Amino acid sequence: MKSISINKLVTAALMAALTCVATIVIAVPSPVGGFIHPGDGFVILSGIILGPFFGGLAAGIGSMLADLILGYSAYAAATFIIKCLAAIVAVSIYRLLHKSKPLKIISVLIASILGGVVVTIGYYLFESTLLGLGFEAAAVNIPFNFVQNGFGILVSVLLFPLLRKVPQIRTLIEG
Repeated sequence: MKSISINKLVTAALMAALTCVATIVIAVPSPVGGFIHPGDGFVILSGIILGPFFGGLAAGIGSMLADLILGYSAYAAATFIIKCLAAIVAVSIYRLLHKSKPLKIISVLIASILGGVVVTIGYYLFESTLLGLGFEAAAVNIPFNFVQNGFGILVSVLLFPLLRKVPQIRTLIEG
């Protein structure tokens, strides 16, 4: 039990770092603010690999750190919450659907799509209310969030089969 906890903690730190790096390295500024990146793939994978608690924390911390490093500090707290929720939704959907072997990758795909919906709705609500942009102005970002979701979906679907081959990660997923 102790080695599983240490494995989970180390993997959570690694996933937070990978989420942050994937968000920073390919951060394409969008014309309406924010940026488009593949980091959401690691948000989804964090949830699926680590479960709702550790996965949510890894996703939230990694994404929040990227916001802070890239100068989007106004978004950092919201990003933490939104990405935590996206990882939690993703792992919940994955666990609900993955029971059949042929459906594993489809489970990841559906989990990624729904995690992306959480991200899009979360930022829309944050920008329209807390940032005070209003509902119409915040809606301008929705198409760019969908593009970002596409990158996240692609990353999670492509990397999941590879990560599942790593014995320590497979243990966490199946644990």
